[in-house]
Amino acid sequence: MQRRYELIVFDWDGTLMDSVGLITSCLETAFQRAGLPVLPPERYRAIIGLGLQEAMSELMPDLSAEALETVVDHYRDCFLSAPPECMPFFAEVESTLEALHGAGYRLAVATGKARRGLARLFEQHGICRVFSSSRCADESQSKPAPDMLLELMQENGVSAEETLMVGDSLHDIRMARAAGVDALGVAHGVNPCEELLASGAIACLASMADLLPWLEGRAGR
Repeated sequence: MQRRYELIVFDWDGTLMDSVGLITSCLETAFQRAGLPVLPPERYRAIIGLGLQEAMSELMPDLSAEALETVVDHYRDCFLSAPPECMPFFAEVESTLEALHGAGYRLAVATGKARRGLARLFEQHGICRVFSSSRCADESQSKPAPDMLLELMQENGVSAEETLMVGDSLHDIRMARAAGVDALGVAHGVNPCEELLASGAIACLASMADLLPWLEGRAGR
């Protein structure tokens, strides 16, 4: 039976890695160190998935460029100094990625992280060898613009119809829709399933363990 997709693109934080709590904590720390009012946690969660500069600009649109860079530096210091055990993969992520890779799917990453941060994680986790390509927010237009997906599709020689975006946030779903790509939500990240579905996700999975059975159910459609 012919499968529906050839390229599966994953968001990172909140989709593959359980890092939303750490990101929120480091944003709060960065604001404190910069002498800025600390925002409610839901404000920080809402910008996860954007590029760091875009995220900070959305949180504090009236901040000067110099002050903005100070907050960014404090955030990077906090996040990059966190030990690996603070950012585990969600359950079944590694086994699912192995299974997808073994089945011949091309796997890629589209993330709001900077290349430096993603490269660090790739070095720490052997499973990252399964990814054939990736795009980061400091080398492509930030989500929800479609650029990351368009570039990954061109690099892998696949069409929008052959591509699936898997993500946990509205930014992921909106990027996919802008690129003409099917979007699949996961329930364990930033936004709940009902919000992901309302934004255009074609389905929403409870966990990564459900991905391969879901793909098999889509084969031939």
